[in-house]
Amino acid sequence: MRVKENSEDDKIYIVQRICTMAALVLLFVPSVNPARICGLIGKNISLFTAGTSYSSLCENFKRAFDKGWVGTLSMQVVFLSSLLICIGIILAGLGVCITLGSLKLKQLGNFITMAGGIISLISCYGLHWAAVDIQGTSKPDKVEPMMPQGIWYFIIFSVLIVFITIVLLIRTPKPEKEEKYSMESKYKLFFMLLPFIILCFVFCYLPLSGWRYAFFNYKAGDVLTGDKFVGFKWFIYLFKNESTRNDLIRVIKNTLAMSGLGLATSWCAMAFAIFLSEIKNVRFRRFVQTFTTIPNFISWVLVYAVAFSIFSTDGFLSSILIKLGILDKGVNFLMSSSHMWLKMLAWGMWKGLGWGAIIYIAAISGIDQQLYEAATVDGAGRFQRMWYITVPSLIPTFMVLLLLAIAGILSNGMDQYLVFENSYNTDYVTVLDLYVYKLGVNSGKIPLATVIGMAKSLISVVLLFSANSISKVIRKESII
Repeated sequence: MRVKENSEDDKIYIVQRICTMAALVLLFVPSVNPARICGLIGKNISLFTAGTSYSSLCENFKRAFDKGWVGTLSMQVVFLSSLLICIGIILAGLGVCITLGSLKLKQLGNFITMAGGIISLISCYGLHWAAVDIQGTSKPDKVEPMMPQGIWYFIIFSVLIVFITIVLLIRTPKPEKEEKYSMESKYKLFFMLLPFIILCFVFCYLPLSGWRYAFFNYKAGDVLTGDKFVGFKWFIYLFKNESTRNDLIRVIKNTLAMSGLGLATSWCAMAFAIFLSEIKNVRFRRFVQTFTTIPNFISWVLVYAVAFSIFSTDGFLSSILIKLGILDKGVNFLMSSSHMWLKMLAWGMWKGLGWGAIIYIAAISGIDQQLYEAATVDGAGRFQRMWYITVPSLIPTFMVLLLLAIAGILSNGMDQYLVFENSYNTDYVTVLDLYVYKLGVNSGKIPLATVIGMAKSLISVVLLFSANSISKVIRKESII
């Protein structure tokens, strides 16, 4: 009978967690934002934004406040209520996580969950009050007051969370006094990983919702509606329009050339790490490692400033060459299209070589030192030990990084190329990421830029799995 009760309780806990997770997701969905009580509040604002940024919430209310169409108290109530709903839902989420522990933790987690649900439910009334208050505006045609339908979603979920939690509190036996707050190790490890999973979801997977713009005639600030749906129009346009097609071919050529050079020189970081680890003077080795790692933390804007001070018309290089009589007047070496791919490679290696060597240095420190001792006894010299012990030990790490680099062959960033681009070298320095940026932001062709971004992501996934398949055939190892 006891097993049956635990099984039933587990099912109730699952329902509680599903309701809480659904409410957490709705915090970030603009279409169900219960804080949108009038048309002046943007359609792209989620409840989380409304509760964390008062300036974003009231961005379009300056005239309404000045004319007295909307009272500041109403919007302050909206902001405070939105913030409290967010806090309540997050508290409920924290509570359901705690219920994975011992009986004492279950009880504590249920109290926290119930408190979060009650806070969220009471705060929904604040949004309802503000919506009713704003309907009394003297300029309804300007303010466009409305009763947000999304508020019902949060009321329903809050009521469900509170009701289910009360049921669980009644059903859960009272823990003994000597019982400790404890949780299984697997749950502890999961919660340690959870923040990174959330960040990965928010910054890597949530933006994929923007792919829908590829199927609409969309301009910045527009709202996606059925009459703007165009299906695969922009996909067809990408290949049918000759100008766009030629630009894309040129850009892909630059991208593949830059990435190809990067792949061809990817062994340099490993070689640098090997030679660095062979330096016996610890202080000098640390100095070299620090000196070569620091450029990674310098922004490309500052890197360009350094390049400008050296290679511009009045730069250091021109001044030296004029004094030596090699040049008659200063030359701006940055205003040149010659060997641009090699130049970009050189700047990239200068900035990232030391940083890329860190993972290899860590791998070298994990090599069994007895292998070196045995090789020394057998008469192996320093270079022989490097070649027959260090290099083979680093090959697995190198192959994993190489496979990841192959998967990202179309994603070589845009910062470096954006700052070094000018009218002389734009045909050689414009890579795919920079082209998408210019197409979407500068030209306003957001759907077309989205189509190219989609194609790039899909090709990268195909390349990753293809490279992984080749690795399984050749090395009998997989990274996926």
